[in-house]
Amino acid sequence: MKPVDDQMPILMQGVEFGDPQTQETMEAALRERLAEGRPLRVYCGYDPTSPDLHLGHTITMRKLRQFQDLGHDAIFLIGDFTGLVGDPSDRESARRQQTPEQVAEKAETYLQQAFKILDPDKTIVRRNSEWLSKLSFIDVIELASHFTVQQFLARENFSRRYDKGDPVWLHEFLYALMQGRDAAAMETDVQLGGTDQLFNLLVGRKLQEIFGQRPQICLTFPILVGTDGYLRMSKSTGNYIGIDEPAEEMYGKVMSLPDHAMLDYYTLVTRFTPDQIASINQGLGDGSLHPRDVKMQLAREIVSIFHGDEAASEAEHHFRTVFQERELPPEMPIYALEGPTNVVEVITASGLAKSKSEARRLIQQGGVRLNGEKVESIEAVVTVEKEAVLQVGKRKFTRLVAASAREGS
Repeated sequence: MKPVDDQMPILMQGVEFGDPQTQETMEAALRERLAEGRPLRVYCGYDPTSPDLHLGHTITMRKLRQFQDLGHDAIFLIGDFTGLVGDPSDRESARRQQTPEQVAEKAETYLQQAFKILDPDKTIVRRNSEWLSKLSFIDVIELASHFTVQQFLARENFSRRYDKGDPVWLHEFLYALMQGRDAAAMETDVQLGGTDQLFNLLVGRKLQEIFGQRPQICLTFPILVGTDGYLRMSKSTGNYIGIDEPAEEMYGKVMSLPDHAMLDYYTLVTRFTPDQIASINQGLGDGSLHPRDVKMQLAREIVSIFHGDEAASEAEHHFRTVFQERELPPEMPIYALEGPTNVVEVITASGLAKSKSEARRLIQQGGVRLNGEKVESIEAVVTVEKEAVLQVGKRKFTRLVAASAREGS
């Protein structure tokens, strides 16, 4: 195995706690355990809550892969039991509970997508129903006896709901106990998670101590912002980059990122080393690197991870042809088109005009172009196979994509 001083910068890359003391404690504990010279048991749990994954889900997978590459044992834990409840960590309301059949179906697609990052030959796959489904009611009472209601209500998302008079359901409290029990069941050295999950990870440490084990090291990571550059990446807000999306669409979405979000993506979801990222940051700071070139490198890297180098090159060629050679802005809003649609409807629905009458006037004045060609009639119908660019005036652009392609990705 590599020396500890070589492993630490890689494994701590992107780690964030928001509390200097917690970071210092966990970093020192990780260094100490690495010094033992043995493979560490590292895990992250994934509740199957939707059939596909986006880049935000891959942050911890990328870290698991780094542990794998350094010779450690990586456990991909499918939360087929916790998924029945749903993690409340990032929620302002309770999650809708799922059936076992729904969880099982989504779990299969998670594994297929996760192996685009993880080495399948080195990945240990577990399901927490192996132990959680066997707990008796007295077992649950015993776990709960080690925590107070005040500890749970101190969590920010619970306290806000409680203060507003919104429901905080008892089963949501049990989620942290179940996740903590996972750590004890697998006797893990390290658990990965988002910064919003730190409470759950610390519950795992406490339960491990109760079970006579060494408490695990918790490594948490910031939430990835979406393509808007500010809000959490989410399918519900439409600012996500799905890891199963076509290469050309994935490349275009990365190119639509605001410049200020690029380094977070480099740090959290790429294969670049800490030294390489520091060099990119320096180049952006002193002007020796152009933000456009840095973003294109980022887009190539992300597409390459999920589709391969050849697909990344083809996606870049497509982007240059469609956008740069036509002198179109690389950053433009995306509008999903539900089949053939009248151009007036598209202009108003995508926000390029405030009303249908304004849209008709713009067309009649020759101010609307589709893929560089002037739209001559207000009766024109827009059809998109993959993507197209709709331009209104000199400065308003929208990238049109086929809704069916997005749903199928």
